[in-house]
Amino acid sequence: MSMKEMYDFSVLRELRKRENLNIADVSERSGVSASVISKLERNQTTAELDTLYKLSRVFGINTADLITLAETRMAHRTSASRHVSDGFVFNEITYGNIRCLYGRAPKGAKVSRPHLHRDDYELCWVIKGTVTFYLPNENFELSTGEAVQFDALLEHTYEAQEDSEIIILHIRKEKRF
Repeated sequence: MSMKEMYDFSVLRELRKRENLNIADVSERSGVSASVISKLERNQTTAELDTLYKLSRVFGINTADLITLAETRMAHRTSASRHVSDGFVFNEITYGNIRCLYGRAPKGAKVSRPHLHRDDYELCWVIKGTVTFYLPNENFELSTGEAVQFDALLEHTYEAQEDSEIIILHIRKEKRF
């Protein structure tokens, strides 16, 4: 795959139109020639990092975000891993910013492993059964179809009140700076 096939900088046109700017406006604000901007928008050329930096500033984003927006979307295939934790059996897949666990537990299984968590949001969705969810200052009894979201760094415990199935998502928080 060539560099031109890996990146689609027509996203620049979308960003420019969203900001109600024409090519001349972007050129003036960035210092990048109008012809280079036009060629990038039509994927007729590739850009140096310095050019991408200048263009990204016009739209109030960082260069890495502009490159991510322009990166040609491709599917990423993975396989689940399996582990057992205090009676819960989990199948898990992980991608860059998200970890997804499908868990099954018999009545009475109880799991608490918050020390393994990063600075994530955690979402628990009960697919089948009833699970009591304990946080430091509150408890929730979740039934089929109910969910709860919280900061994963908080102490927390899941306890199956009956044979249950749950989906847990760990979603990495955005970088602060």
